[in-house]
Amino acid sequence: MARFSFRLPDIGEGISEAEIVAWHVAVGDRVEEDGRLADMMTDKATVEMESPVAGTVVELAGEPGDQVAIGATLVVIETEGEVVQPAEPERVGAENPGVEEVATSPVAERQDPPRGGEGDHAQHGEGGAPLDATPNHVSQEAAPLHHLAAPDGPPPRAGEDKVLASPAVRARAKDLGIDLFTVRHDGPHIRHADLDAFLRYGSAQGYRAPNASRARADETVKVIGMRRRIAENMAAAKRHIPHFTYVEEIDVTALEAMRADLNAARGQRPKLTMLPLLIVAICRTLPDFPMLNARYDDEAGVVTRFGSVHLGMAAQTDAGLMVPVIRDAQDMNPWQLASEIIRLAEAARTGKAKSEELSGGTITVTSLGPLGGIATTPVINRPEVAIIGPNRIVERPVFRARPGGGEEIVKAKLINLSISCDHRVVDGHDAASYVQALKRLIETPVLLFAD
Repeated sequence: MARFSFRLPDIGEGISEAEIVAWHVAVGDRVEEDGRLADMMTDKATVEMESPVAGTVVELAGEPGDQVAIGATLVVIETEGEVVQPAEPERVGAENPGVEEVATSPVAERQDPPRGGEGDHAQHGEGGAPLDATPNHVSQEAAPLHHLAAPDGPPPRAGEDKVLASPAVRARAKDLGIDLFTVRHDGPHIRHADLDAFLRYGSAQGYRAPNASRARADETVKVIGMRRRIAENMAAAKRHIPHFTYVEEIDVTALEAMRADLNAARGQRPKLTMLPLLIVAICRTLPDFPMLNARYDDEAGVVTRFGSVHLGMAAQTDAGLMVPVIRDAQDMNPWQLASEIIRLAEAARTGKAKSEELSGGTITVTSLGPLGGIATTPVINRPEVAIIGPNRIVERPVFRARPGGGEEIVKAKLINLSISCDHRVVDGHDAASYVQALKRLIETPVLLFAD
């Protein structure tokens, strides 16, 4: 039986000590090789310590919350046999009898102990016992229990010594492009925890993972065609229009339930998304807010308020952002709107949209679908004065009133609705009032089909 002292390795650049977060073993426990010993926390991360040997735990460094210095003994393990020494040792210190701490060095050379016999020039201790003739006088009894530590010592280089590691560790290192000879380790062989530590701090040594992103050559892209036209329109909109954005949260649980019922009975009609139902709600509320369904000629100083809703629909294409227009959207039902959305989106993507289908809008809706985010601040499609942007639907717990009184917590589907307006012709109060009217209609979706 021999005792192996597991010393806390250097687990972070510039870290002098680490805190014991939790023990996974107790004194008297049997621990297997690569078994969990403790969780140690630095100011950067929590690291799991694994045992480099199998044996019985006979001593622990402290309790959770205690600080342990780098290089200090963390666990003492009683082993049943000798520990294979992976590299030629150079003694750097010893705190426990029978345990030596060594550092692998290109100049460290193991000298075999001289054998007794005629012509033998070996030194002998008491009782004639031969001593190991290494420069540091490491005892033969302690030699098999050496383990790598010395985080500041140079690692072994390829061709100078054999690195011990399991097939799984070797395979992982190969996949990561890691040279095992460059990995510092505490113990007779390299473990997964040593690879983890190398990955955390290897960038300081110039290591780059095989799939790490690399700088590409700079390139110059000329802004022409549709991209240039979009850039000019957006710049003009931001330069001339004083934007303001208002965002409100809307419960669409009932609307989504109704949409599911409508789709279940749609027959040959197109499947409904949220957008056609939102357009119906927009069209039903705009008559009470005519300043939103309008265009502003700032050169003539004239606002034109429209009786019909010619709704622009922002669509992303390979050529850039295009805004085909749904004419007289107020006269269409949800399925007609769904069909027109599909037709116009396809025409825009394929470049077959006619000029009259890309102009004449009175208000625009822009939707990123599942990419909608929490909130948006859309840019107005000049000379229009308002643009509406529904964002992503999320599920969250909300309080709802019980029919018999009191409240309950239920799961609800919520969406944030953004509206950007031209502050020259639309007041904040009007924009907020319009969105609140829209919210009441959406949260009571049966009203979408009421006269």
